[in-house]
Amino acid sequence: MVKQERAARTRHALIQAAATVFAEEGFVTASLSTISRRAGVSNGALHFHFANKHMLAEAVETEAAEAVRRITEAAEARQGGSSLQSVVDATHELMGSLARDTVVRGGFGLAGDTARRGQASARTQWQHWVEAVLSRAEHGGALAQGVSGADGARVIVAATAGFGVLGGRDASWLSRQTITGFWEVLLPRLADRRDLDALVCAGSQRPAAVPPRERGAQELSPQTGPGL
Repeated sequence: MVKQERAARTRHALIQAAATVFAEEGFVTASLSTISRRAGVSNGALHFHFANKHMLAEAVETEAAEAVRRITEAAEARQGGSSLQSVVDATHELMGSLARDTVVRGGFGLAGDTARRGQASARTQWQHWVEAVLSRAEHGGALAQGVSGADGARVIVAATAGFGVLGGRDASWLSRQTITGFWEVLLPRLADRRDLDALVCAGSQRPAAVPPRERGAQELSPQTGPGL
């Protein structure tokens, strides 16, 4: 049991380190030696868990996609029948995750990396969810007259992808204030007037405060020396 727990910690550290290096350097430039050094393990330990860099990237993408799934499912569960509010809430949570979660940031970075083109990604999962929700909103009469769910989804997906890229250099692009401003501009054009006043551009659920010590634990560098 102890050996299994140690192996799980090592694998987690390697995925965290790989996500960080992929986000900083890109998939092609990132080296396994850099990743193993960031994780605080030997190259042998890395190869014990991952045969090559592609497998590491797949692990990052899988965990990032799972994080997106949790975000979208939680937003829908909270909002019930309010499709547009669930998208607003999920957008805030996703951008917050891009700012603070190394794996989500790395997974979205890999989605835009030409060397990983064609791979399943967290960004693709996000796109499909937004398209599905906007389609339901259109058929339910929740969109403004003349606005299609497909067009609304394209705007939202393109904007959030752009926020993610810009946020890699300037975290203010991922801030609640920025995302609230985006929805303040978009919702009056997107939502049916009957529902507009009930929609909360800042998100219907405020994020929980993160204590300073916990924030430090969420920084990019994983804990060193976890062993196999």
